[in-house]
Amino acid sequence: MALDFSEPFTERTPRVVNAAKLNRAAGRKKAGRFLAEGENSVEAAVATGAATDLFVTEAAADRFYDVVTTAAYMDVFTHAITDKAAQSLTDTVHTTGVFAVCKPVTWTLGSVLTGRPKLVAVCVGTNDPGNAGTIIRLVDALGADAVIFAGDTVDPESPKVVRSSAGSLFHVPVARERDVNGAIGQLRAAGLKLAATTMGGEVSLDDPGNALDQPTAWLFGNEAHGLPDDVLAAADYRVSIPIKGSAESLNLSTAASICLWESAKMLGD
Repeated sequence: MALDFSEPFTERTPRVVNAAKLNRAAGRKKAGRFLAEGENSVEAAVATGAATDLFVTEAAADRFYDVVTTAAYMDVFTHAITDKAAQSLTDTVHTTGVFAVCKPVTWTLGSVLTGRPKLVAVCVGTNDPGNAGTIIRLVDALGADAVIFAGDTVDPESPKVVRSSAGSLFHVPVARERDVNGAIGQLRAAGLKLAATTMGGEVSLDDPGNALDQPTAWLFGNEAHGLPDDVLAAADYRVSIPIKGSAESLNLSTAASICLWESAKMLGD
């Protein structure tokens, strides 16, 4: 599809101005929309029907021709924009020049648990968008069932999380539940055992016995403070990852990768 770039939208065009507001939580809440940037995220948004509008620079229209063409077939409104308009839409120094305005894709916790999931990642108080997006991507890669953001966490539809998920936000169920204790109760009622990551846990990931051979919800904590004591106490298992070298601890997304990989192996047997 060839776009007409003779009169592209500028950074002052109302549609662009409104889309730029989606970089802020208040703008997303008011509009009931969020913004995706980059080839992987935009392509997934278009393919899954989440995208309502596409904004693309002339260079990006050539580079991402297939995405623009698919958007046309999916009846997504596609708008030519200037490079300055692209800079007003991005929250990064360098932009790919392709953006999608999207309908909300987060689920309720109840809807996630309806399908009787076997492996779930629960991010409790997770604040770092890079870690959040990476965990969503990891769950997608391992074929796990869902990601739940519990408590006071980063918004999974914020630009940095969307970008870090590399399209996976549109592929796997992602839920947000403010009530941590309520989430724990619903997870347990759905037949999931709760495994909490903590240093000095009574179960070692080196030899977990039969702790991980049943449907499991992994509880991952805040990057700086870990899991609250009451959440650790509520877990069925407190699991530690043995560290062989002299590193004090592991990055949250790295620890999640190891734990979910081990569970996926055991549940797949």
